[in-house]
Amino acid sequence: LVVKAGSVVEEEGQQGLAHVIEHMAFNGTAHFAKQELVDYLESIGMRFGPDLNAYTGFDETVYLLQVPTDSAGVMEQAFQILQDWAGGVSFAPEEVDLERGVVIEEWRGNRGAEARLLDRQLPVILKDSRYASRLPIGEKAVLDTFGREGLLRFYQRWYRPELMALVAVGDFDPLQVEELIRTYLGQLPASATPASPPS
Repeated sequence: LVVKAGSVVEEEGQQGLAHVIEHMAFNGTAHFAKQELVDYLESIGMRFGPDLNAYTGFDETVYLLQVPTDSAGVMEQAFQILQDWAGGVSFAPEEVDLERGVVIEEWRGNRGAEARLLDRQLPVILKDSRYASRLPIGEKAVLDTFGREGLLRFYQRWYRPELMALVAVGDFDPLQVEELIRTYLGQLPASATPASPPS
């Protein structure tokens, strides 16, 4: 699932929220309570990391899900997961607080010499561009203080059908997968006022 919402769409005071939302997608959704999603996928032989993962970049957030295609039930569940990521992340308050610590540790772990060089280089290389000031990991001050409401606002604004694409690759019947896409992702409501990423 590719969402055209990465760190460059973040406003002042939101630096890092796209990345936090990516993390929150694994901490409870409309159909999977915390850890149930990972537990289910591990029960069918998938592993967190190689078969189930996500990343946030400047221009997009991408959720990767690899499942066996020889079971109709597993395929249905995979599309339920994709639907939940696209529009049903729960953002339970206690999970938001727990994930804050995880993301801050990730930020801290990336603050080596290379990061300090990028802090100096990017404003020159990418002068007058949002890319220079919107690293996907975010800013520590924002990571320390963001609230659940800010995450929800960002999620509701940018996780919209017109900003999403689904890429399906594998040994399956394309018509069946197209029907699953329509069934699960076709339920996402269209935006009354679509958001446009900045140029």
